Amino acid sequence: MIKINLLPIRAAKKKETTRQQISIFIMVVIGTILICAGLYSTLLTKISAAKGEITKTEQEIQQLKAKIGELDNVKKLEDEVRKKLDILNRLRKEKSGPVNRLVMLTDAVPDKLWLTKYSETASAVSISGVAFSEDVIAVFMKNLQAIPDFSNVDLQVSEQTEIANIKAKRFDITMKLAAPVPPPEPAKAVKK
Repeated sequence: MIKINLLPIRAAKKKETTRQQISIFIMVVIGTILICAGLYSTLLTKISAAKGEITKTEQEIQQLKAKIGELDNVKKLEDEVRKKLDILNRLRKEKSGPVNRLVMLTDAVPDKLWLTKYSETASAVSISGVAFSEDVIAVFMKNLQAIPDFSNVDLQVSEQTEIANIKAKRFDITMKLAAPVPPPEPAKAVKK
């Protein structure tokens, strides 16, 4: 009988299988390393792109903050100008207010009545004068009530006096100044 030694074939097959397994393992490890390196480089690219966008967005935010600061300054300046214009308008009105009141007052004075004193405070007016009769004083008070700048016309004193041997009535009248009508505000522009 012939005996065949199969051990070297089995050993060769075993070596070949081991070599194949080692080469497959090495190829899997190399493939895994290559895939991981590719993913890592892709992630690095995405991270650097995101960082670039973040810095760009931060620069835009800084520019917008600067523009907002400029807008706030413009709004403050606009408010200051508006306040100054309101003051100027009020001063113009107050400048002409007493003059207009005195013109209306001279128109309201009837014949045979003379004014001796006129004083004006922020909210009240005091007038003193002399007339020939109480009727003339009454006409004067009605004329004062017809003036829109005056309200609450009140006779404080009416007494007999003598001027150059002529009997007359001395009087004191107080009244309140009507609240000035504020000027209409200019129409504000509609923001789009």
